[in-house]
Amino acid sequence: MEQITQIREVLPSWRSLRNMQPRAKRDFKLGMLFISPWLIGFLAFTLIPMVATFIFTFLNLRITDGLLNPLTFVGLQNYKLMFSDPQTWTSLWITVKFGLMALPIGIFMPLLLALLMNNPALKGQNFFRSMFYMPYIIPFVAAIFLWGGMLNPETGWINRALTSMGVQNPPGWGNDVFWVYPTYIIMGIWGIGNAMLIMLAGLQGVPTELYDAAEVDGAGGWATFWNVTFPMISPVIFYNLVLSIVGLFQFFLLPLVVNSGTGRPGGATLFYNVILYKTFFTYQNMSYGATLAWLLFAVILVVTVVLFATAKYWVYYASESR
Repeated sequence: MEQITQIREVLPSWRSLRNMQPRAKRDFKLGMLFISPWLIGFLAFTLIPMVATFIFTFLNLRITDGLLNPLTFVGLQNYKLMFSDPQTWTSLWITVKFGLMALPIGIFMPLLLALLMNNPALKGQNFFRSMFYMPYIIPFVAAIFLWGGMLNPETGWINRALTSMGVQNPPGWGNDVFWVYPTYIIMGIWGIGNAMLIMLAGLQGVPTELYDAAEVDGAGGWATFWNVTFPMISPVIFYNLVLSIVGLFQFFLLPLVVNSGTGRPGGATLFYNVILYKTFFTYQNMSYGATLAWLLFAVILVVTVVLFATAKYWVYYASESR
């Protein structure tokens, strides 16, 4: 509440704007002029499209009917169709199921790598940090094709290496229902360098005197991590957790490139965003696609609100009084 009160005191109201001194009014106009490109971009590419898509959910807009075809108000028909469509909930469950598998790996592996990169005993820290981060700057589609070649069940060198070591039936990777999610996770691990770097920055921000105090108290490695390191970097972990969950709900590019958005194998890769993409650009049903998009927005919003509501129980901010 104090922060909101301070913001209200800083931001001028319309009445105070009229009563401003000429110099203050000029500075305010210049400030608005400098941020006007961002405001125009926000209105043109974020706010207005969001309002438009919400309006589309109550219409029957289809590109296949022609742009000049008069629009018809259909009320909640698109929402009724969405809630009664089993494919909506199947694809949402596929997305959640994959997220439950990929999220722990996407959080703990960058943390473990950051702990390793922050270890003073590690030689060549800058070299290893660069090597782990470098895959992140490679275009994701190029990395997908690279991994697709390595994980090819017939010609990939990984299966050839497994066969040479005596494995009779190597995994089918992206062509096998059981192995398709581990395949996607392996491809995703390729780009964890950015999360590792953020974790590393958090680790290097932990005051060294806290570690000295823990050593004086006789704390071991695990006790030091749990009582010193983890609380101090919990905001960074929380930040990565929120971004990872939002990204997993929007998981789309990898199944589109690897499996062409067909759902192979066995419909296991029909993620929610794949259905959303096909509704928009294959079936060109703008109204129903907008309805699916707003459902995804609502789900992500609810999950994010729950995360922020529970953060007070495990996220520690040094600036807050406890």
